Amino acid sequence: MSFLDKVERKIGRIAIPGLIRYVIACYIIGFGLLFFAPEILAMLRLSPAHIMEGQVWRLLTWIIVPPSVHPIFVIFLCLLYYSIGMSLENAWGTFKFNLYFFSGILFTILGAFGLFFLAGTIQPELRPEAISAIIMHMVSTNYVNLSMFLAFAVLFPDVELRLMLVLPIKIKYLAMVSGGLTFYLFLTGNIGTRMVIGASLLNFVIFAIFVLRKKQSRAKGFSGQRNFRKELKASQKRVKQSIHKCDECGRTEQDHPELEFRYCSKCNGNYEYCQDHLFTHVHKL
Repeated sequence: MSFLDKVERKIGRIAIPGLIRYVIACYIIGFGLLFFAPEILAMLRLSPAHIMEGQVWRLLTWIIVPPSVHPIFVIFLCLLYYSIGMSLENAWGTFKFNLYFFSGILFTILGAFGLFFLAGTIQPELRPEAISAIIMHMVSTNYVNLSMFLAFAVLFPDVELRLMLVLPIKIKYLAMVSGGLTFYLFLTGNIGTRMVIGASLLNFVIFAIFVLRKKQSRAKGFSGQRNFRKELKASQKRVKQSIHKCDECGRTEQDHPELEFRYCSKCNGNYEYCQDHLFTHVHKL
């Protein structure tokens, strides 16, 4: 039993079934607030300075920020993330999917606080409120959702998605494009961009390392099995005794399976010869 299985046995009952449904509901509420009460949405965003002043609800309520400001794109993303989230939960189980999603949330929060303190150290003239205002507009669940998308592509690489509702394309190719663009932003972005991307996708990095190690272990197991079978066949061949052997030339049916062997009726004893020497040998009397 793995470590995660042991943890699941102890605290798995607190996992939230159908977690992605509640996440999508939060996005819908957040999208409504974005247009009808943006001042309320601003009070829910992730802001390290305000959290340190006592607004601890921001540690969770920032999840409500929608992944886009365009209605059609929000609908598409909600449908996509719902399908991906339910598929991951069915594949992993409720507890492991909860752990994957909330670890992405936790790493993002830690990255935001790390960026907050780092920016204050590098540029002490900046006020904490100004740094938090920048972080509020940088941090969202977009990269956490990307980590789900990448994990889904690893598990189900050949699933097809209708691009623009018309063009079928396998999910693994979309993941390659998305991952490549994100990696490019990570390399070319400033320290803030790197910290946000790196923290939000850390759960996927851990998952990818686990999958890679599992595949390597499985490959070694298969290789060991193949080597064992080869050695077993070779040993069986070595220990296998010949049934027929020519007393004249010493050839056996293992060396030359095309030969026929007969006992000589004129020799005094059980002498066996191959077809080439059955009639040409000197009889033993």
